[in-house]
Amino acid sequence: VDPPSLAPWKSAESIIDSFIKCYIPPVRNAVRDIVSMKCSSDETRVAGLVLDLFCSPMVDIATDFDLPSYPEHVIPGFVNPVPTYVLPSAVFSKDGGYAAYVKVAERFKDAKGIIINTFEEVEHYALNCFSNGQNPPVYPVGPVINLNGLSYSDSDDKVMKWLNDQPQSSVVFLCFGSMGSFKAPQVKETALGLEQSGFRFLWSLRVQPPQNDASNMLPEGFLERVQGRGMICSWAPQLKVLAHKAIGGFISHCGWNSILESLWFGVPIVTWPLYAEQQLNAYKMVKELGLAVEMRLNYRKDSDEVVMADEIEKAVGMVMDGGSEMRKKVKEMGEIARKSVMEGGTSFNSIGKLIENMIGNN
Repeated sequence: VDPPSLAPWKSAESIIDSFIKCYIPPVRNAVRDIVSMKCSSDETRVAGLVLDLFCSPMVDIATDFDLPSYPEHVIPGFVNPVPTYVLPSAVFSKDGGYAAYVKVAERFKDAKGIIINTFEEVEHYALNCFSNGQNPPVYPVGPVINLNGLSYSDSDDKVMKWLNDQPQSSVVFLCFGSMGSFKAPQVKETALGLEQSGFRFLWSLRVQPPQNDASNMLPEGFLERVQGRGMICSWAPQLKVLAHKAIGGFISHCGWNSILESLWFGVPIVTWPLYAEQQLNAYKMVKELGLAVEMRLNYRKDSDEVVMADEIEKAVGMVMDGGSEMRKKVKEMGEIARKSVMEGGTSFNSIGKLIENMIGNN
C-alpha cells in the first residue's frame, strides 16, 4: 500500500493512523485466506486477532470473521495525579496527533480483551482501575523478554570481554534505544559527568546527523583520562549487558522494554526519557513505584535543553549506591517478575485465562 500524502499532515500520529487504515483491505483479505485455509485443512483454527496499539482500527476485521480481538499495550492508571509535562508530546498536538490518539483509544472497548506486557505485582493499582466492568478484560502477560538475546555473538565480543574484566556491580551502563541520539553539547556534558563521577561506565553512544564521528564531540583528552575505566561503543547488546554481573546501574531512555529488562535482572535505572510515552514511564518508575533514580522526567529529544555534567555525576552516584533501599526494591521486584511467568505465577495464570477466553469466544 502506498503511504498517504504527507501534505495535509503535521504529526506522525496522524500519518500512522491514516496509513494503518489504508492497510485494512489487504489485511482483511489475508485473514480471510488464513481462516479459509485452516478450516479446509482441518488444522488448528484461528482463535483470535492480536493488534498493536496503533492498529486498533483493525478490530473490524476480527468482527468480520467472528474472531475476538486483543489490542496490546494500553497506558494504564496512576495512583498520583499525573503532571501534564510527562504526557506524550502528541497529546498537545493540534495538528492531528491528539485526535489520532483519541481514535485509537475509542476502539479499545470494541475488543474482547486487552493484552499488556506487564505483570500484576508491578502495576497492581493500574490493572485494578481497568477491572471495573466497563472495559474489556485486561491480561498482563509479562515480562515478555526475548531471552534468546542472551546467546553469544562474535559482534559482541569486544563489549563482553571488557565487562568480564570489571568488578561486580561496578559499571554504569548508558543506552538510549535505537532512536536515542544526542547533539554535541549534550555528548560533551555527559562525558564530563561520567568522568567526574569516578565510576566505571559502558556508554552506547549514538550521534545526530550531520555528525558521524562521536569522538569529535567528546571533551579534549577525555578518552585518555578515562582509559581503563570507561568504554564507548556505537551499539551494545543491551540484554546481555544488563544480565552481566559487572553492571550496577542503567541510565536509560525508559522505553518499556528496557524497564522490564532492567527489572528482570535487578538493575536500577536512572531516568532520561526522550520521546513517545517514555516520560510517563519515567514518572511511574520514580513517583509511583520508587524503582528508579530521577535525573529527568520531562526531557524531550527535540528540545535544545542540555542535562549538565553535575546533574549526571549526582545521578550516577545515587544509582551506584550499593546500599540504597531503591536498589534492594529493584532486586526484589526482579525476583517477583521471574516468578510471575513461572507456573502458578500471576502472568502465567493470566495467559491461561487469555487462551481459554480466545477459544471460548471462537
